[in-house]
Amino acid sequence: MKTPRPVLIAGGGIGGLSTAIALDRAGLEPHVLERSAFAEESGAGIQLGPNATRILRNLGVLDALLPQAFRPDAVWLFDGLSGKKLATVPLGEVAERRYGAPYITVHRADLHEALRIVATAGERIALTPDFAVAQVDHEDGVGVTSSDGETLQGAALVGADGLWSAVRNWVAPGAEPSFTGATAYRSLLPRETLQEPFSAPIVGLWLGPRSHVVHYPVRGGAALNVVAVTESGHKDQGWNRSATRQTVLGRFARWCDAPLGLLEAAPDWRAWSLFSLQPLPQWHRGATVLLGDSAHPVLPYLAQGAGLAIEDATKLAALLGAARETPAAAYPVYEMIRRQRARRVQQTSERLGLTYHMGDGFLGEVFRRSRNVILGLRDETATLRSFDWLYGGLDSER
Repeated sequence: MKTPRPVLIAGGGIGGLSTAIALDRAGLEPHVLERSAFAEESGAGIQLGPNATRILRNLGVLDALLPQAFRPDAVWLFDGLSGKKLATVPLGEVAERRYGAPYITVHRADLHEALRIVATAGERIALTPDFAVAQVDHEDGVGVTSSDGETLQGAALVGADGLWSAVRNWVAPGAEPSFTGATAYRSLLPRETLQEPFSAPIVGLWLGPRSHVVHYPVRGGAALNVVAVTESGHKDQGWNRSATRQTVLGRFARWCDAPLGLLEAAPDWRAWSLFSLQPLPQWHRGATVLLGDSAHPVLPYLAQGAGLAIEDATKLAALLGAARETPAAAYPVYEMIRRQRARRVQQTSERLGLTYHMGDGFLGEVFRRSRNVILGLRDETATLRSFDWLYGGLDSER
């Protein structure tokens, strides 16, 4: 009897571990190759919409995650210059009844740990740390060689190794991310020390000229994750660069006292530059396929980077489970389905970024005031319904 070869997965982050769990449930043998240790050390928070939590529940991850998660009641939108509250978008029970799964906010490390726990318990899942992919060849299935010279063979290779993907260099040579000109700064604050609206059980979104601030509870509500995005900064790689308070505050000099006070209260700041990637000519080559940020990085304005990777994982695993003898046959179908969905999310996120950042110059000020009026006139449930295509399940991507 022929011994089945594993499906190799480059990258042990959210997309890679979700793929491993989904493949295990499909009866395949995933082997995750992580360039470092299987630990998430960045201080970033993540918003997970019902499209993602529905899948995490099906994978057995949501139960492990919920004790560290927070379920916000709503999104509150504010004008960053005046401090005026512009609109409310209901979440909480309203969104859960509508979509059949919760909207939650979590610390990235807590999500990663829940995925790692479930993956470690998987019957067929292997996890290998300190394996940095350096070379890919397809003489027989797929072979992956590490920077240390170790080679592993598999039936297929999934590139889930993020924005700066080594696997993408083989699938789509020459495709490189480009700097958008924007930088995101993040910090964590103890929530018990804060006043409203920062202590409220909500996602707060403050809109300003060429900038915005978002905050929401994580760590079960004990901490507040704060992200300040500005159209400025440097073209630097990495998630976890240090930044000074003066650098952050200098980008928000025109803002009103409430959000400025929050930024001033942050104990420290970490920065990451925002990059985009032109649509790839293909997501697959031979027995290798890309997933998540390695295939379609998305800007953070729609909070869907993790959600798209989790969606990719479950769709790819289902198709590979049905085509286990010829995994490459599953890739064109996977790409056809997921490319349309990913592109819509990317374009929507880009449009939201433009909307958030209105107010620079005379025309920008006109647009900002018009935006504020329109937001104030919109019905709350109508705004939530406008996201049905996103949160309503994978069937809505077709």
